[in-house]
Amino acid sequence: MLQLIIQGANPQQRLRQSLLTGKSLMLGRTDDSDVPVPWESALSRSHARLQMRQNRLDVAVVETASNPVFHHGRSVERCSVKPGDYFVIGDTSFWVVDSDTSASPEDPVEEVVFTRQQLQQVRFQDADRRIEVLSRLPSVISGAGSESELHANLAGVLLAGIPHADAVAVVEQNEAHHVEAAYWERRREAEGEFRPSSRLVRDTLARQQSVLHTWEAEQSQEGEYTVSAEFDWAFCTPVVSGGPAGWALYVTGRLPGAASLVGRRDPSTEFHLQADVKFAELVAEVVASTERLRNLEGNLSVLRQFLSPPILRALEESSGGRGLDEDLLAPRECDVTVLFCDLRGFSQKAEEAADDLPGLLERVSSALEIMTQEILHYGGVTGDFLGDASLGFWGWPFPSEEAPLNACRAALAIRRRFQEVGTAADHPLSDFEVGIGVARGRAMAGKIGTSDRMTVTVFGPVVNLASRLQGMTKHLHVPILIDDETGQTVRERLSQDEGRARRLAKVLPYGLENPLVVSELLPPVAEFPDLTDEHLCSYEEGVEHFVAGRWEEAYRCLHAVPPSDRAQDFLTMRIAQHDRTAPRDWDGVIELPSK
Repeated sequence: MLQLIIQGANPQQRLRQSLLTGKSLMLGRTDDSDVPVPWESALSRSHARLQMRQNRLDVAVVETASNPVFHHGRSVERCSVKPGDYFVIGDTSFWVVDSDTSASPEDPVEEVVFTRQQLQQVRFQDADRRIEVLSRLPSVISGAGSESELHANLAGVLLAGIPHADAVAVVEQNEAHHVEAAYWERRREAEGEFRPSSRLVRDTLARQQSVLHTWEAEQSQEGEYTVSAEFDWAFCTPVVSGGPAGWALYVTGRLPGAASLVGRRDPSTEFHLQADVKFAELVAEVVASTERLRNLEGNLSVLRQFLSPPILRALEESSGGRGLDEDLLAPRECDVTVLFCDLRGFSQKAEEAADDLPGLLERVSSALEIMTQEILHYGGVTGDFLGDASLGFWGWPFPSEEAPLNACRAALAIRRRFQEVGTAADHPLSDFEVGIGVARGRAMAGKIGTSDRMTVTVFGPVVNLASRLQGMTKHLHVPILIDDETGQTVRERLSQDEGRARRLAKVLPYGLENPLVVSELLPPVAEFPDLTDEHLCSYEEGVEHFVAGRWEEAYRCLHAVPPSDRAQDFLTMRIAQHDRTAPRDWDGVIELPSK
């Protein structure tokens, strides 16, 4: 049988009314009503018609009623209330409950699950005091020398911030789902031990949301699902730290009208359990954030010297403080943009510095540091250091449409840095130059290696292509070469204020079967005025003539480019060697004799 539990603002203001299917009852304030509630001033003499249907109570406000009925926080003229649900008039709540369930000592009269959205709407009536307590929380956490001391400190914070609480506990659930209080404390120690409700704790940890239970204190309560008879409410708030989903903050006590105050939008009393739950959630969030940070710092501290910031950020975002995400580091196939940067003339410098190898190593390390700084600055991942060369890649651990553009930005920045140090005669790197190749394609990226040695890097034909492009910079007399796909992306999406691309030639690298269209990546006009956009157009027109076999026209277009531009030498020398006439078997491809 269903019953209507009527609860006013004071604990003495409590009534029960049996609800019989098909029977109609008039709810009002005076004794001539079928269901009189004399203490509620907001009720009219005849206020609402109650009609019990199968498994629901229909409520209809009469026309003469002065005040509204609230259901789920909204003013309504009619509503249907199912078991476990309620409606509100004035300061009184009307709950529909299953009398068999509500009489059971192991079940609460009410259960309310709080969402973040609901609690965000709650306002503290004593905000200054609660904020003052919360302000001490970081020092309370950091000052704890052990887990037990932390639990004791948290109990003190909860009792200080929730004046309505009679007892608090830090509760845990082990792998066998057994609930126990890791620490508990009462406001009045002489009142003895209390035992948290196992059911409430399990519900909370299963939902990972704050849950409130209210009981009838006069019940005799036994078994693992009960609480001490002196308490008529308790709520539990999970600490979602990303570790074992097994601990929470438990608060219990006895309040006037506890059952009636649940869900009230603007209660007229100072006792407001929603505000207490919100306070506990703030405490739990601070504790959880601190734990997540500690877990993450512990896991990553050893890796900081090996992994680049993008990987560390990805680990932090994906782990949520649970520790290293091995799946994130696992090698997988993805679209990447690879940058390969090499110091030019290193072998000759190594021979010249044979008597000062430590000094040479210091200079090379400084050069590699410039490369690494720019790769990381533009969101790349540093792969291997190959002697005097550095490898960077974009598009892993997370895909990004900006990957090819950021790789080009890094390449231009590296070129710029080496040009700047090259103008200072006394700089250790003044006589160093670099060649850079950038290519885009599919690759395996992640933690690659053997059981004895692992490194985070990238593997696949695109890496070889980037390396080949870097090597071709010496043949084509340019600092940066990019593949055709990257060149198209630069032309379509990279701002002219950041960089430009010009198509140089169609070549067949030594050892490869398929020819490539290669382009040079250039700084913007403001940074490199020797080559204007008109010069680039003339050069690319010359390339079109060259590929098509119109070498006389190609020669004329290429000579419109300033003589200081050495890239034109690559084509004009071949044109001159053949007396400006393409060979009969010409297919537009230049075969490179070596790497």
